[in-house]
Amino acid sequence: MNDLFLLAINLTRRCNLACTHCYLDAETLQNGSPNELTTNEVCGLLDNIAQRNTETMVVLTGGEPLVRRDLEELIAHGTQLGLSMVVGTNGVLLTERRVQSLQQAGVLGVGISLDSLDPAYHDTFRNAPQAWAKTMTAIENCRRHGLSFQIHFSVTENNADELPAMIDFARKCGARVFNVFFLVCTGRGQFMSDISAARYEQVLHDLIEAQAQSIDMIIRPRCAPHYKRIAYQRYPDSPINRISGSEGDGCIAGSHYCRITPEGGVTACPYIPNEVGNIRERSFLDIWDNSPELQALRAPTLKGECGVCEYQKLCGGCRARPLAAGGDLMEADSLCAYRPQGGPVIQPLPDLQVQWSPEAEQRMARVPAFLRRMVRKRAEAYVAELGDLLVTPEHLAVLSARRFGGKPPQMGRFAEYN
Repeated sequence: MNDLFLLAINLTRRCNLACTHCYLDAETLQNGSPNELTTNEVCGLLDNIAQRNTETMVVLTGGEPLVRRDLEELIAHGTQLGLSMVVGTNGVLLTERRVQSLQQAGVLGVGISLDSLDPAYHDTFRNAPQAWAKTMTAIENCRRHGLSFQIHFSVTENNADELPAMIDFARKCGARVFNVFFLVCTGRGQFMSDISAARYEQVLHDLIEAQAQSIDMIIRPRCAPHYKRIAYQRYPDSPINRISGSEGDGCIAGSHYCRITPEGGVTACPYIPNEVGNIRERSFLDIWDNSPELQALRAPTLKGECGVCEYQKLCGGCRARPLAAGGDLMEADSLCAYRPQGGPVIQPLPDLQVQWSPEAEQRMARVPAFLRRMVRKRAEAYVAELGDLLVTPEHLAVLSARRFGGKPPQMGRFAEYN
């Protein structure tokens, strides 16, 4: 299956910051591409997606999407189509007035980048004075007006020790999700030293442990498919850890996720610059369905250690990293510390013969559409782990309490279950 779970649209290369790690190599506020997609073109893209289904989450990002004057118009259009519209921002321009206008347009929530509790570190990382203070104000503006938000933390060797404090801060300020991003060295980020494989491994262990102890906030890595391998190693008897990484909690580039560049190019993910088509020349769905490059990512023939690894179907490695290092998409992910042991390939969990009670189906109908696939898979894995054959509202209540502190996700919540 190649259902589109998540679409990132880089609306612009313009940005009010000049972050050292920017994969887009975003330009200054005054510059940017003179050939950015117009309002009508973005709306046409959203129309095309909604023709297939409305279970796709659309992330409007940049550059800095808040510099687009039509941002609210795009959100409103997607929302009217039934799509789940969210915004990824550095937060600097997220004033109270802008928070309210985004809410009025129908945005589900925002992801705000915060890379340290040390103002000097964050401002240096973002290459702008006072960025930290303005981002903190943005977080407070969202909290005050009830706009759901996530905290996005880019982890490096220099700030990895802050992880526990950052998690504690995110919880106390009311974030529903704490996302930890692992840099892929592209764009301006190609000139940065990445986190070491050993530190990468340790951070993933720490995140799994932190999530196990958290019932009121989701804590998860991004661009780190090795998470699946580590989770399985820690809890091999849990069916949930045999859900394939390509189903949402590993690398979904090209299989369930892609991005659109400001000029309409389609790539498998933001860190893979190779365009497989352009929506100005062909419809997005035609590109998504028929691109040979995307089809190759859906049934990858992996090389090197990834190709002989027992965890290749649960993890599969990051496909962008070998490309950024000068290789091709299918080569081994150099940031993985694991060495294959020669055992059989661990197979993902097959479709389970688990039934759903009418009451559980009714409860599932209240879950936002873009969450239902993963919620369903996790619920069925949890029930199978208990040795039951029927999913009931009680099972869903337990899972909800584990992830949301007893509060089921609302349409205004865009925290994913994966």
